[in-house]
Amino acid sequence: MPIRSAWLLNRSADGTATGQSRTDTRLAPLGAMTPSGQLTTRGGVLPGSPDGRYVLSGLYVYGESAGMTATVASGRAVVHSSEAAGSYPVAVTEYTPLLLADGDPANPRLDLVVLRVYDETQDAGGRTEAALEVVQGTPSPTPAAPAIPAASLALATVRVPAGASAGSGGIDWSSAVSDLRRTTVAVGGILPEEWARAIPGAYPGQYRDIGEGGLQRWDGTAWQPYPPLPRWRDWTPVWTTSSGLATPSYGNAALRCRYVQTGTVVHGSFDIVFGTTTRFGTGAASTDNWRFSLPVTAAAGSQAAGFAGLAGTANKDRYMTRIRLTTTRTLELEMASGSAGTLAGPFGGIVDALTPWTWTDTMRISGTFTYEAAEAAL
Repeated sequence: MPIRSAWLLNRSADGTATGQSRTDTRLAPLGAMTPSGQLTTRGGVLPGSPDGRYVLSGLYVYGESAGMTATVASGRAVVHSSEAAGSYPVAVTEYTPLLLADGDPANPRLDLVVLRVYDETQDAGGRTEAALEVVQGTPSPTPAAPAIPAASLALATVRVPAGASAGSGGIDWSSAVSDLRRTTVAVGGILPEEWARAIPGAYPGQYRDIGEGGLQRWDGTAWQPYPPLPRWRDWTPVWTTSSGLATPSYGNAALRCRYVQTGTVVHGSFDIVFGTTTRFGTGAASTDNWRFSLPVTAAAGSQAAGFAGLAGTANKDRYMTRIRLTTTRTLELEMASGSAGTLAGPFGGIVDALTPWTWTDTMRISGTFTYEAAEAAL
């Protein structure tokens, strides 16, 4: 027989020898049991292709020429019936033709191709076998696919045009078939689902591979990228001085400071526009260098982790500074250029309440940095 199933009786109700033979046992995918509940299994086709180029080649439905005959490729699958009946491993060992009925004279229809299991002990239908079948749809100007029968795995829909027949040219197979196959693997395996369809996961911690989109992990309600995509986070730098004196405070300054960590790499940006209640440090001296805390502890200090621009009250009053990690927890801004505008310069040293100017509200610091973190992100 070209269609073999495991876990069926050796004889059907009429005495015909069917059921599971030793060959059936060897061919049927007995290990493919992705759970979908306490006693239920995700039905699907086993992934793989002869040359390894495609995710799924088994049980592919296609037509090669004008006519009414579809062909189902060989392949292996698990067909789930019900919690009471369980699941059936099935192997289709030959390419199998399926003849579709002629089209309705007035309207198109959608036929459903399924792999179905009949089990006399469960359905009392008088049959004990697995079969490939066409479930005929209802003709309509906007046809819908028929319901999937019990103990069946949907493989494809085929659109049958109005008036289609072998004599009239049949079905346009280049566009008529919509692939409905889905994959199943052993418990704990990664599901290959190149099409990323909206099929829910079975349990939190289940993984699937969506091709170029990479891995996804089911979190109980949705598929999430894995590893989780790095997220930009807000952070408020603690503003101090190297001497511990003349401590400044933001007041009503406008801050937008963000960072993201990928592994041990930290990228950050900060933008600080000082306000009317900002305090730049009472009695500050040129030795009270400003320091800003890092969002993540660095692996080591650095003389050049990034750059920041200083903007004065006039549009052309601008300086460039180099961001250096003075400690593994703080950064300082070292003057690195003369003014781009009308101010005298260049100024040297580290930015503070007096360098490169006496700071007032509306002045601004904007910068970006990259450095190695002491520990990788979880």
